[in-house]
Amino acid sequence: MSEKIKALAEKYNEYIIEKRRFFHMYPELPLHEEETTKSITKELEALGLKPQAFDGIYGCCAVLEGAHPGATVLLRADIDALPVSEKSGLPFASQNEGKMHACGHDSHIAMLLGAAKILCDMKEDLHGKVKFFFQPSEELAQGAKAAVERGVMDGVSAAFGTHVWGQLDSGKISIDHGERMASADIFTLTVRGEASHGSAPHLGHDAIVAASAVIMALQTIVSRRNNPLNALVLTLGTFEGGQRFNIIADKVAMDGTVRTFDPKFRFEIEELIRQTASDVCRGYGCEAELEYSYLTGAVINSNAAVVNVARNSAEKLYGKDFLGSMEKLTGSEDFAYLMEKAPSVYAFLGGRSKEVPGSEKSNHHECYTVDEDILHRGAAVAAQFAVDMLKELA
Repeated sequence: MSEKIKALAEKYNEYIIEKRRFFHMYPELPLHEEETTKSITKELEALGLKPQAFDGIYGCCAVLEGAHPGATVLLRADIDALPVSEKSGLPFASQNEGKMHACGHDSHIAMLLGAAKILCDMKEDLHGKVKFFFQPSEELAQGAKAAVERGVMDGVSAAFGTHVWGQLDSGKISIDHGERMASADIFTLTVRGEASHGSAPHLGHDAIVAASAVIMALQTIVSRRNNPLNALVLTLGTFEGGQRFNIIADKVAMDGTVRTFDPKFRFEIEELIRQTASDVCRGYGCEAELEYSYLTGAVINSNAAVVNVARNSAEKLYGKDFLGSMEKLTGSEDFAYLMEKAPSVYAFLGGRSKEVPGSEKSNHHECYTVDEDILHRGAAVAAQFAVDMLKELA
């Protein structure tokens, strides 16, 4: 079976590369993936599938029914791009100004379309159903949740996702057990003081000084309130305050993000930020207000059986040397919402090659690209996982 999948992946290699380049040329931002969805729908219909749209969001899914009854396995690709002005110099660079597939989602679309073609050719061998899920708005961590709310995971017994990665060598795939990507939450912290003339600071309460003290104090949540064995990032990324050089500021607004792998401690951090900020501000005669939003949980390959199926699928296709290993990341991925609904596994496909300038850049870089020679392998692994997982579930 694996030899058949390898042969089909090679057969559709040019198609996969062609589609990757097409979608790379026409990136669309989160919540606006209209034309991308139309193009994907057309490709799925050409395979004889019946794509289903989601109410109120873009993206789509389609189900391939195998010749034999069985469970349902979901394969997922995210489809949105980033507000980045591309400087790769590629002949198929973005035609949509200020927008770029700088995170590799163009490759994800192409690989999943390739997997769909492979599996459609193997319909007689399938013991169950395969759902192809093209997800919108991953970059806002909204698409997976919205699709789950609209039933995309209903009846799904296992799910598989892949991300091309610029910090992993081409010819390697990381399907590691355990923590892979951190949860991501965001907040706005507003410090309110009282304005006065800059020459008379004693008549006011300086929000800038108070906010500066808050920034330093919040880092003690990481160093003193968090278990040092648990990775935790608390970043303040913006700081806006003040009206004029000679006016004591009465307001400062700061935006930040929190990343962690600990699902329990994740929900304790909001109150720790609120308490710390309020206590510090009180000492400066100021007040603190916190707005906190939970985006997505951590991506954790916690189901050993499903992870092992994926690892075995990759190995039987391309050998033990294909399996690489990669440290967990404090970046985030809303694939976590799918993981909450069914046993799932998330993989990283190496796309870094000395022969491909730009492939060594980190994802989100304005010159980022991928070694296209690995894309058919990504399609093959997804297809092999679907076949193997359905047999496992039979």
